[in-house]
Amino acid sequence: MSTSALQKRLADGETVPGDVVGSVDEAPINEKALAADETFAGPAPDLGDAGAPLRVIDPQAGMEPVASPSETLLRFITCGSVDDGKSTLIGRLLFETDAVFDDQMEALERDSKKFGTTGGDLDFALLVDGLSAEREQGITIDVAYRYFSARGRAFIIADTPGHEQYTRNMATGASQAELAVILVDARKGILPQTRRHSFITSMVGIKSVVVAVNKMDLVGWSEETFEAIRREYQTLLPALGFTDIVFIPLSAKLGDNLADRSPNTPWYSGPTLLDHLAQVRPATFDESGGPFRFPVQWVNRPNLDFRGFSGTVASGAVSVGARVKVLASGQVSTVKAILGPDGDQSSAEAGESVTISLSDEIDASRGDVIALEADSLVPQRRIDADILWMVERPLVAGGRFVARIASAQTPATVRALNASIDIHTYEDRPANALLANGIGRVTITLDRPTVVAPYVEARELGAFILIDPLTNETVALGLVRRLVDVDAQGIEPVEIAAPGEAPPASPFERRARQLRSLWLARPAMAAAGHSALVASRAASSLVLVALFGIVLGLPFLAALLLGALDFVLRPFLHAVVVKAWERRSARIGGVPGQSDVRDGEGI
Repeated sequence: MSTSALQKRLADGETVPGDVVGSVDEAPINEKALAADETFAGPAPDLGDAGAPLRVIDPQAGMEPVASPSETLLRFITCGSVDDGKSTLIGRLLFETDAVFDDQMEALERDSKKFGTTGGDLDFALLVDGLSAEREQGITIDVAYRYFSARGRAFIIADTPGHEQYTRNMATGASQAELAVILVDARKGILPQTRRHSFITSMVGIKSVVVAVNKMDLVGWSEETFEAIRREYQTLLPALGFTDIVFIPLSAKLGDNLADRSPNTPWYSGPTLLDHLAQVRPATFDESGGPFRFPVQWVNRPNLDFRGFSGTVASGAVSVGARVKVLASGQVSTVKAILGPDGDQSSAEAGESVTISLSDEIDASRGDVIALEADSLVPQRRIDADILWMVERPLVAGGRFVARIASAQTPATVRALNASIDIHTYEDRPANALLANGIGRVTITLDRPTVVAPYVEARELGAFILIDPLTNETVALGLVRRLVDVDAQGIEPVEIAAPGEAPPASPFERRARQLRSLWLARPAMAAAGHSALVASRAASSLVLVALFGIVLGLPFLAALLLGALDFVLRPFLHAVVVKAWERRSARIGGVPGQSDVRDGEGI
């Protein structure tokens, strides 16, 4: 018989034969322990020793309220050129904040002997670089995310590659960050890839930057070297638009000025890297304060009695009963219900994934955007954008792609390559092609009206990618700089300025531009010298009409006035005749002759 079975029989008051007792383990039976176990088994009593109700003590009583995750969480990236020490910086930061577990330390010690590039020391970069190709080559290839918390704040770090071949991965990591730590090797100074990463960081809207001058131990902790790099980088700032920038000298390998102040830099009085990250409040997009925008990702139709539109609120907030419109159709309805993960809710704000049900049966599908009825947002067919070209074959004007903006997808054409960015001076340069990792300014036409907004106004509706329709390869990522709306006839381009840029033209200026476009008859070719051609032809006509008037006996001034009237009115008369001919041809089923074709027209 087992000891536990014997103890149970004794506790129940049974008589056990001596030979059975002798067959059990010789350990004595603790009668008091059995009685205590029987007495206190089960739920705790409701009354204290004196018969009074027990007082429940809240372990969190008197503690300060914990800040919400949105107030304490910081997303940041490390970027820079190859071998500037980005992965080592993150690995050492994890080590300094006790975010490395014992088994990870054991693995790091083994891997440092096998793959390490620091001799016999720990190679902290291996905590982040996990791909076999990264360890073999000693470079970062893919974006690696790490999570830790320290000094009352939570962090999400994105370690991005520095190699030029993987610039696209760096841009991907930067698109979700609030702050960038740009590393500079103290021995090499500012390199072209440092400039490129800085421009991409500014391009995606990051305003807070830490320039970490790394490997200061290899230059003897020279203050002159640090100050020279600071001065050189400050010459780039006017073109970048950063609002908060801090320079920190450090050694990622040794941990100097990461978590604790280094005695090797007595000339530096600023914060350590961790001190700055713990207290910084980076300027970011205030998506909660903007207008309500809700890209539809999926039409939720579980049965015949319910139709809802599912997605994530991109910006602003909406509540039940609000009047909304669906774009691009423009149909108006009222929010009937909002369903979240826990069921019905009265409102939803930026970042929440919900299903919105409307009072009316409206035809809306994936790619449409729900906005408030009073919102001035309108679908667009032409945009000016900054793009990062990410494949080896060059981009030329006229290229056909598929543009994906939020949940919408439409064929698109790169109508014009307006300029490329000189990565050394950040100046616009004329270009007829954009090479791999090149940054350019382009004009893109969309095959169908699509809801977009300037990137500085709405991140979700202002960022897009271009996809090769043949290979399904992502070839570029872009940010909308300016909207260029075109009317139904394609006559008058109306520029809609992004916030912070010059305001759009006044009604008088737009009317003057419209008359000029009508006078030129073919505005699409104006940039190609067509306006000069039209003007020269009209001037020739003026001279001929004036000479004809003199031959008929008119006074010289009268003949000249007749020629001037012909100069002004002939293009308008030509446009009127052409329009009348097109309308007549459309009524009888004919097709008028064309010398140029707009997007979407068949020929």
